Amino acid sequence: MTDTFTLVHLSDVHLSPITGFHARHWNAKRALGFLNWQRGRRRVHLRSVAERLAADALAQAPDHIAVTGDLANLGLPGEYAAALEWLKALGEPERVSVVPGNHDIYTGRLGGASCLDSWAPYMRNSESWKRDEAVRFPYVRTQGPVALIGLNSAVPTPPFVAAGELGRAQLEQFALCLERLAEAKFIRVVLIHHPPLPGLAPPRRALQDAAAFSDVLDRYGAELVLHGHNHREMLSWRAHSGRGVPVLGVSSASSAHAHKDEPLARYYLLRIKRDDGAVHIHCETRGLASPDGEVISLGRRDLVAPPR
Repeated sequence: MTDTFTLVHLSDVHLSPITGFHARHWNAKRALGFLNWQRGRRRVHLRSVAERLAADALAQAPDHIAVTGDLANLGLPGEYAAALEWLKALGEPERVSVVPGNHDIYTGRLGGASCLDSWAPYMRNSESWKRDEAVRFPYVRTQGPVALIGLNSAVPTPPFVAAGELGRAQLEQFALCLERLAEAKFIRVVLIHHPPLPGLAPPRRALQDAAAFSDVLDRYGAELVLHGHNHREMLSWRAHSGRGVPVLGVSSASSAHAHKDEPLARYYLLRIKRDDGAVHIHCETRGLASPDGEVISLGRRDLVAPPR
């Protein structure tokens, strides 16, 4: 098998504007989040930028698009509806996969709305994306030689906390998925919002069971792990059976202006192939070099594990 599978990775679009903020949705965390948005983030994350990057991504004719969370800002029903329209513009659910971020599951359900309902077709298994059934994690979506495994690390948290957690049950099912897909010779690509290895985020923003995730990855392996959350490019490695597993984090896909140490909007164009039994992954970063510039190629690299 030498055919190349092209995968786009987008994350943390934080689509604007914030709409539908009714009294029944008000709580302390949303009030603080809205204040933070008004003070700075609303000038950084622009839907127009997210749409420009999405158009460029579609022009690359990808086989599949993966979105690793934070489409919303305060987890409001109006944001879920707006994000659904953005997802529809990316493509049919069979070719677009989503996992939720901490801003998508921002607090407990108020008014009954959830991104898990609104975006359900983009988060179901391959054979059931058209069915009207509840979303369960992990989900598995297969296309050609690739199997995408979607995990949900988003849980409601108190104010000033953006941590995530998978939980024992999801981790156990994740291990079974990795094992089964390895036996079937799929190229396994894991999607998660939070950086999944210990030490990749401060405690209040980290995956609380990152050590347990790492143990599963060490035991069963994967060919690629994609995440967002930190709004910057990151590449870490986890060893498995003498081979390195790349853990790749991407910047926000909607940043119109550099913010703190976060760059302008970017996404990954990944070209994946299996040749003589080995999986080769080429990663191109595409995005903005200047706020008013075109979406261009910003760098290329082969994901090759460093010497042990």
